[in-house]
Amino acid sequence: MAIFQRYSKNPILIPNKNNWWESKAVFNCTVSYDGKHVHMLYRAIGEYDNYISRIGYARSNDGFQFDRRHNIAIRPTEDYEKHGMEDPRITQIGDKIFVTYVVLSENVKKHPKIFSALAVTKNYDEFDKLGIITKDFDNNKDVIFFPDKFKMDGNFSNNSSFLILHRPTSLSNPDYQISRPSIWLSISNSESIISNSMLLLKPEQDWEHLKIGAGPSPIKTKKGWLLIYHGVSSDKIYRAGAALLDLDDPRKVIARTKKPLLEPVEDYEKIGDVNNVVFPTGTVLIDNKLLLYYGGADRVCCVASANINELIEHILKDSITA
Repeated sequence: MAIFQRYSKNPILIPNKNNWWESKAVFNCTVSYDGKHVHMLYRAIGEYDNYISRIGYARSNDGFQFDRRHNIAIRPTEDYEKHGMEDPRITQIGDKIFVTYVVLSENVKKHPKIFSALAVTKNYDEFDKLGIITKDFDNNKDVIFFPDKFKMDGNFSNNSSFLILHRPTSLSNPDYQISRPSIWLSISNSESIISNSMLLLKPEQDWEHLKIGAGPSPIKTKKGWLLIYHGVSSDKIYRAGAALLDLDDPRKVIARTKKPLLEPVEDYEKIGDVNNVVFPTGTVLIDNKLLLYYGGADRVCCVASANINELIEHILKDSITA
């Protein structure tokens, strides 16, 4: 039996033909839960000529039925955003909500350089933009924060440093003994600077042979930090897998799935602007139910659910390292 069960009414968000900026595609949604509402930010496309992405906002009482805001939540206002704002990821640290997103150096059709930027909010109404945070790396995306801060010392326990996962293509070279884009862990004293990076996970299995990248912000569980990530096979099929990282020292990988947890099966995952894509970007934990939000075929937003305890046990049982 599959660990994740797709919501029977997927997709939960589809293009809105009556709203120009989200009329073609809405996908790769990220979420947070405040105990009452599930807040969602999602990538939206309103035209295919330039393919400029903007970020929309929606809210739900149950995690399945969402009401979206008519106006753009985060629009390109800075020079570094003029070619679009893609694939937001939410992490709450204290009373601040961190939103990372991808920006391009030029039009998407011209093979631009890829950077990641950061904005901070407390209410999803106003966003303070802190600029590009991956200036020292080429083509760096899938940037997410851990929800806790750590101290980089022997016990790795105090609240002082940010832990950030990212996927710098520039580090995929023989000097680092890897040839494909991988997940790196950065330990930084500032939220706006990625530094002190080390390799955390690299492609291991056939379903993730081409590249891997971090998905939602890690979730703290009794057995370790739960990290859900995407992997891309040689035939460019996007799937979702997971790893468990040590609670006290997330540099240590406890377990990692050999097989994908979710892969394109339904038409809304197999047919779209990019076919055969399950792209995990958000999670919400309500009681023992984990809701996993993902983009389907770069066109719609979807959700699947799993019992968190069953998921953790499955990862340990199916582990590469166990």
